[in-house]
Amino acid sequence: MSYANSRIPESAQSGVHEHLVRHVQRHLAEPFRKPCLDYNRAAFEASLAGWDRNAPLILDAGCGVGHSTIQLARAFPDHWVIGVDQSADRLNRRKPYPDALLPKNMVFVRADLVDYWRLMSDAGLRLARHYILYPNPWPKIGHLARRWHAHPVFPFIPRLGGVLECRTNWRVYIEEFACALGLATGREVAWETFEAPAPLTPFERKYRDSGQTLFRLVCDLDAQACVRQEDSAR
Repeated sequence: MSYANSRIPESAQSGVHEHLVRHVQRHLAEPFRKPCLDYNRAAFEASLAGWDRNAPLILDAGCGVGHSTIQLARAFPDHWVIGVDQSADRLNRRKPYPDALLPKNMVFVRADLVDYWRLMSDAGLRLARHYILYPNPWPKIGHLARRWHAHPVFPFIPRLGGVLECRTNWRVYIEEFACALGLATGREVAWETFEAPAPLTPFERKYRDSGQTLFRLVCDLDAQACVRQEDSAR
């Protein structure tokens, strides 16, 4: 009864946070020197163990129960797809997909993205595609620094290159993400609404079936500009 009754994040904030630009500019100017934990280093190495070094890389950042990782691996069979989440419980809840039916071109890894993104950047790796799907919006005004685009790790995200896609059901989040990415890349970054005819995640399906507006940003970091999905198809 409550399946298609999901709520949009509630917040007193209705537009881009007044301190966002200051946060992003500070993180761009000041190196993030927090040491990476050993278990994240081990997880990073494990995530690349099955990669043949020729297949393009796809990162599903914050993959949750992994449905999106599996769909991406099936959609891009010639890529190596890495699904990263910090929760072992979420990673173990991929019930509809027995191990025998999982694509062979993917891996799940439990790691903290704060370290994983930096380790990937420090290793000089480049992504073909990078997905940040429905991250925790931290909608309270005082939680700005917990959102990925206002976190000290954010500058490492565009350094990984490739086609970066962020999806959310909170308009403020996509507006802020576009603003932060624009500051990091020095270019205009567009976002759009979309209908998700084939949802990538359980959350996306639930939000869509609840009648919510969904937002996404698709940016080819290796191109000259970040444009709307429909513009890139012309």
